[in-house]
Amino acid sequence: MRMLLCVIWLLVARWVAAQEPVRNPLTEQQLENLTELNEEATEDDGYWQQLESLRRHPLDLNRASREDLEGLPMLSALQIDAFFSYRKLLGKLSGLQELQAIPGWDLVTIRLLLPFVTAGDGKADPNSWSRRLYMGNHSLLLRASKVLEQATGYQAPATPDKDHYQGDPYRLFARYRYSYGNVLQYGVTADKDAGEPFFTAPRRAGFDFYSFHFFIRGKGTVKALALGDFSVNMGQGLIHWQSLAFKKSAAVVQIKRQGPVLKPYSAAGEYLFHRGGGITLQHRHWEATAFVSHRQLDANLYNDSVTSLLTMGYHRTEAELAERYNLNRLTAGARVAYRRDRWQVGVNSLQYRFSRPFVRSGEPYDLFAMTGERWSNYSADYSLTVNNLHLFGEAAVDHRMNKAIVQGLMMSLDSRIDLSLLYRNIAKGYQALQGNAFTESYLPGNEEGIFTGLTVRPVAGWQLDAYADLFRFPWLRYRINAPGHGSDYLLQVTHKPNKQVELVSRFRVEQKPANSTVVEGPLKPVLTGARQNWRTQFSYQVSTAVLLRSRFELVWFRSSAEAAREKGFSAFTEVFYSSPASFTANARLHFFETDSYDARVYAYEQDVPYYFSIPVFNGKGWRYYINVRRSLSGLINRRRSGKLDCTLAVRFASFVFPATTTTGSGLDEMTGKQKREVRIQLLLTSR
Repeated sequence: MRMLLCVIWLLVARWVAAQEPVRNPLTEQQLENLTELNEEATEDDGYWQQLESLRRHPLDLNRASREDLEGLPMLSALQIDAFFSYRKLLGKLSGLQELQAIPGWDLVTIRLLLPFVTAGDGKADPNSWSRRLYMGNHSLLLRASKVLEQATGYQAPATPDKDHYQGDPYRLFARYRYSYGNVLQYGVTADKDAGEPFFTAPRRAGFDFYSFHFFIRGKGTVKALALGDFSVNMGQGLIHWQSLAFKKSAAVVQIKRQGPVLKPYSAAGEYLFHRGGGITLQHRHWEATAFVSHRQLDANLYNDSVTSLLTMGYHRTEAELAERYNLNRLTAGARVAYRRDRWQVGVNSLQYRFSRPFVRSGEPYDLFAMTGERWSNYSADYSLTVNNLHLFGEAAVDHRMNKAIVQGLMMSLDSRIDLSLLYRNIAKGYQALQGNAFTESYLPGNEEGIFTGLTVRPVAGWQLDAYADLFRFPWLRYRINAPGHGSDYLLQVTHKPNKQVELVSRFRVEQKPANSTVVEGPLKPVLTGARQNWRTQFSYQVSTAVLLRSRFELVWFRSSAEAAREKGFSAFTEVFYSSPASFTANARLHFFETDSYDARVYAYEQDVPYYFSIPVFNGKGWRYYINVRRSLSGLINRRRSGKLDCTLAVRFASFVFPATTTTGSGLDEMTGKQKREVRIQLLLTSR
């Protein structure tokens, strides 16, 4: 029956339409993997803000710097080095068609890059700073979301002492931003989660979260200046990396952290950013960055000491409001780097001071947790390119001199073969408060492993991606009562016979240790669970306006060699439509069935612009949604002078669980078989 459904899903699709051209499938897979690791989707939309800015103001490749190209997520370090070697040898590009002549630049990468770049005259921007202050683009984004079913948390409590949500079920988001290319940017962001008070006690100031940023990029001595909210990225993420960064995926050569040290922050997430000021200065080949930040954070307290930080940013109930901003953190950091054409070295330093001391929770896995009112991290990083070999790495120590190292390489063995290799060794006691390295764990610590990846393009239209990752944990971890080891293997085949058709099939096998969920008692035995995943996705560009896409996925999970195998199944079909009249829409119908949460499935979903959804599919049911986006620019510009882009986007999505009478749990429990959500967004942008 399931195989029959797979065939039906691949062959049958009805007319529906698309919100916008499909994003990079590898990026969608990377976001799915990241959500599975964190069990929650990121709220950082800086990635899409950057792409939309480049879509409006393409990057001139004839005057782009190395840092400009490092900010493009579809390019690897090897491709960036090849580009600058080509431009240095042959001069400016005569046109974008010349990109095919650059070694290591395949057609897939070039097609992904084309909407965001141009081959101009290479001359510097002649506009003065006074013109940049008023010749840029203004944008205003307003978004509102609501789950239509009423959750238990919004109902009047049976007794006064019972916790409940203090606000209404609407989620609201607003952002104003001014930008002049990538040179100048400033703006204000406001966000309110569902259940949080809004212009009522105790949040009479309106939104629960406000953010302001002012950011300048320059070509002179002051390379970057950040005021207000900004993110900081250092080295390979062993001590600090706040921007969106991916881990393992079929993009096996994208294993290096790269990008500018300072970036403006205007997303809805309330944790991964700094608030204060930062500056990057450069002189010839030297570059120095310094920043200082003061943040108020949420924390769990015990006897006026901190046991853990709360990073979700929810302030809906009295208990969550009591933990709001009860910890002050002062952060100071610096980076000094020396850059040449094909190599660079840098040193990094971070200092933290807290208003309350950190204490251990008392659990065995927490033996090496951060303690005290002060913390510090230091590291040195480098990168080097020799012919077709690119080396990079970082070595770090923390406040207690625990050591961590990441060392990687990428190599073009042939015009059709790329190899990547990464080794990490992070001491069991190592702690980095906002690290984000290429590791199995979310935060770097208590891990040793080696990753190797291979991409092969044997003939036109075919690509093979594979990786193997072996790792071990020298000490206990959360829900793992003993040291352990694991492995992760992936094989993906992509066939694109022409521009209209693409078939992607992958098989992934993971083995990880975890505590037994069957045996009761204070010390549960550690078992090695095995998870297998097979996914096949088919895309067909029917015309310039219509794209069909279908996927089916099978999951097998076994908690130990003796346990029964649990299964999961998922299949969806969707259609994207885009009309010349500035109307786009897309719809998806998705069926899923899993034996347990361990056999769950994640799937990236299109949403309104600057937003995306990656829900978890568990149990048995259906999921469907439709996105509609319509440009109102013509209607508005008839009534006013000047030019203004106005886009209205609406989304309706629903879960249907036929065999249940309630959905959700706790304060989010709802009566009924459905969970329906509506989202509406208005985006105004000056041309």
